[in-house]
Amino acid sequence: MSVIEAKKQIVEEISEKFKESQSAVLVDYRGLNVAEITALRKELRDNNIEYKVYKNTLTRRAVESAELSELSEQLVGPTAVAFGKDDVVAPARILHKFSKDHEALEIKGGVIEGKVATLDEIKELSTLPDHDGLVSMLLSVLQAPIRNLAYATKAIADQKEEAGE
Repeated sequence: MSVIEAKKQIVEEISEKFKESQSAVLVDYRGLNVAEITALRKELRDNNIEYKVYKNTLTRRAVESAELSELSEQLVGPTAVAFGKDDVVAPARILHKFSKDHEALEIKGGVIEGKVATLDEIKELSTLPDHDGLVSMLLSVLQAPIRNLAYATKAIADQKEEAGE
């Protein structure tokens, strides 16, 4: 396999990852030491998020192939990409939280559900609860009418009981 063929294969791989991911976040990791990067990688891996560093030239070709060419301007300097296939919120949430504790990590941009996202959109996404949190909120909303009905029924029963005495 020639070098050109190998590079084409990598470009295809990156392009597919962008297409398959619910979200992808680009970060500049300059200034992080090995222990910090290892801790970040572990946290991302534990949440089923792939974190990789590619050459910017290959990533530029891949984002153009994936029709995300607006990302090219963020591909300057050391860039790592966190691909979240299962959870749209997790990569942004984890990287944003990590960047608060480690100022050296800088979020550059990303992709949310196939569309290039601004830095503000990624930060906004990072504040959303995870899947379990959203399910919990939904269940709470669904339970409220039933709980209110139960309270009202009990109040009516208590009133009738007091009136009957």
